[in-house]
Amino acid sequence: MTLTNMQALGIVLAVTLGTVITRFLPFVLFPDSRPVPKIVEYLGRTLPAAMMGLLVVYCLRNVDIAAAPHGLPELIALAVVTGLHLWKGNVLLSIGVGTAVYMVLVQAVFV
Repeated sequence: MTLTNMQALGIVLAVTLGTVITRFLPFVLFPDSRPVPKIVEYLGRTLPAAMMGLLVVYCLRNVDIAAAPHGLPELIALAVVTGLHLWKGNVLLSIGVGTAVYMVLVQAVFV
């Protein structure tokens, strides 16, 4: 499917507008002069952990522990991510190293 120049421009403008709106809308809705609503504070505390749990379930949903390698690459990578995060407290480091460990395991160790 080939887009015309006007279609491509329209897509770029729509994405730009969406990005600008999502970046500035919180500052418009919750200025410094007004207190943040309790529900927003609650969601800010609970959603990050809920999203992490959702991502773990999503990543492990197709692991077959009955067939070789019995989920060992996933378990090892999960242990690396958890251990690194508890040790260093850096999410990007934990996820990056865990992903690299998993890729090495599934492409070189558990072939």
